[in-house]
Amino acid sequence: MPDSSGKPKRSSVWAILLRWLVVLVAVALLGTLLYSGFRARQKNGEELETTVRDNARLPVSVGHPQQAAAGFTGTYPANIRAYVETPIYARTNGYLKRWLVDMGAKVKDGQLLAEIDTPEVDQQLKQSEATLNAAQSTVDLDRTTAARYQQLLKSDGVSQQEVDTANGNLKTDESKLRAAQADVERWKYLQSFKQVTAPFAGTITARLVDPGALISNGNSTILFRLADTSTLRVYANVPEDFSHHIAVGMPGSLEVPSSPGKKFAGTVVRTSGIIDPVSRTLMTELQVLNPSGELLPGEYGQVTFKLKPAGASVIVQASAVLFRPDGPQVAVVDAGGKVHMQGVKLGRDYGRTLEVLSGLDGDETVILNPSDSITEGTLVKPVQGQEK
Repeated sequence: MPDSSGKPKRSSVWAILLRWLVVLVAVALLGTLLYSGFRARQKNGEELETTVRDNARLPVSVGHPQQAAAGFTGTYPANIRAYVETPIYARTNGYLKRWLVDMGAKVKDGQLLAEIDTPEVDQQLKQSEATLNAAQSTVDLDRTTAARYQQLLKSDGVSQQEVDTANGNLKTDESKLRAAQADVERWKYLQSFKQVTAPFAGTITARLVDPGALISNGNSTILFRLADTSTLRVYANVPEDFSHHIAVGMPGSLEVPSSPGKKFAGTVVRTSGIIDPVSRTLMTELQVLNPSGELLPGEYGQVTFKLKPAGASVIVQASAVLFRPDGPQVAVVDAGGKVHMQGVKLGRDYGRTLEVLSGLDGDETVILNPSDSITEGTLVKPVQGQEK
């Protein structure tokens, strides 16, 4: 109520202000409660949406490529051959008189291997020598006659025609003499082959005749087989993809089943220079020293080369590669969980892992064991897998 002067009491003003203050605080509290409830519902909705979205993503096991080593080894099947191997034939006719070496014998260059009895050749030589002696006598007589006629011509004892005839007979018989001499040398040459000698040092790998066997000149009868095994030729077929790594002079190591765990050093001496159109391989020859004879020609072996890659490459698990009509692909996951199908070029196959020559840098996250139905843009939930 107003006081005696007609003005409201001060206590009433404070009461009104207090009521308004209470109303404002109540409104503020109500607004705060309403806003908090709205934000809580909004946050719950976002979390629910995130949960639903995450649950909709395909969980996948992922891994990371690894950088390939600076060098690698390549192992390829190999065939072992003697450095030189040849059959030994007879160059004359007759009967085998005796052999002096047998299979497995080590022989030197020029060593006597066998003797052949050559009765027909011996008789032919005697006959040709007799013909040579007769021809020599005829030539001696022709020379004397020609010299005598030449002296008689000076005193007109003979005619010029007789002198010319004598000289002509001398030339004709000299030609016959040379032919007889050549025939004797031929039969002596054939007779020399009655002794069969080694054309080079090596090992007798086969003896194929016995004493008394009929021997014919030519390649119808093989007497022995001779091989030089002190050095071996090793042939390996290198696949086309790695053929450019092979160079003359590079080392290689040979392993054979008969000497497990032991490696024999070799050197590349030549290649065929072409890729075989059937096997798609490069024929490569190595030489391996074999002074002890531990390695045997004809053995099967494996040759290992230390190769240097042409460029950087990475290694991925074989399970990460999908083989599709447009080529091998790897499913790469980006930071947002989206899949990108990346085409790759493959190199060597290590069994559980594969070499990737191009398409990956090594920093990517790739899916291990991706399903065949996975496609570009698929949303996934990466789970770190165990890389073996």
